[in-house]
Amino acid sequence: MQDWGNGPSTEDFEKKVVEIKDHFKKKFGANKGLLPILIVVVLLVIGGYSSMYEVDTEETGVVLRFGKFSSFAEPGLHFKMPLGVDQIYLVQTGRVLKEEFGFRTIKPDVRSTYTKRGLEEEALTLTGDLNVIDVEWIVQFQIADPFKFIFGIKDPVGTVRDIAEAMVRKSIGNANVSAALTTERAILASEIHKSLQATLNRYDIGVRIVTVKFQDVTPPDPVKAAYNEVNESEQQRESLIFQAREQFNREVPRARGEAKKCYRRPKVMLLSVSTRPVARLTASWPCSPNTARLLL
Repeated sequence: MQDWGNGPSTEDFEKKVVEIKDHFKKKFGANKGLLPILIVVVLLVIGGYSSMYEVDTEETGVVLRFGKFSSFAEPGLHFKMPLGVDQIYLVQTGRVLKEEFGFRTIKPDVRSTYTKRGLEEEALTLTGDLNVIDVEWIVQFQIADPFKFIFGIKDPVGTVRDIAEAMVRKSIGNANVSAALTTERAILASEIHKSLQATLNRYDIGVRIVTVKFQDVTPPDPVKAAYNEVNESEQQRESLIFQAREQFNREVPRARGEAKKCYRRPKVMLLSVSTRPVARLTASWPCSPNTARLLL
């Protein structure tokens, strides 16, 4: 069980009482009448202190009474039964928690510092066409039910990490390398989000997934240069196709408009085709010779 920041334990309280009792025995050995009164006063002070606890704004308190769930505590100052009758577990329900895969944040800031040292195996992922890529991603989640989160399973954060990693490897393992590197990353992240949430709902550990996001998807370093050449070739091909389509959309409508304009000339001119040579007709036609020959 993780340490959720509950108040002083019963053992600490008993040790403190024994220490105070021994202290006063040594100090007031000759005046034994005052010793019981002082012990009662000290017990009252310690009991009053241990019966108060505070819940921060981003936390929710889980109150156990005699080891059984009693209630939730909202942010603020609260009282509890002392001497270990009530136990308080503070859970960060108002904060979005983040788990990182394939990298770790060393120093969060406007320009955060990251490291990948020792995490190479965590980032390596096999695609559906048997290629290997380095995948760095994050999973953000919130604690929807603090009681289920801390008591429903032994290691809730570790469980979220294990399931998230399994879902990412499954999703990328069903996709080809080009889709994972370029076009379908957002689609894959959406699929992983849905499947991860569905699995956690079956576990019933009180977790709500906020987002699944790929931070970086790249080829491994030994083959990165070859992948970059392939990507540059594909980008050049797409650029040429775009230029060809742009020229097609510019030239073809203009030619069609010119052809329609020529076709709508008076019928008398068209009927003269049988008696006039094509060369003389095209020379007198207001359209271009090529268009006239096309229509004739």
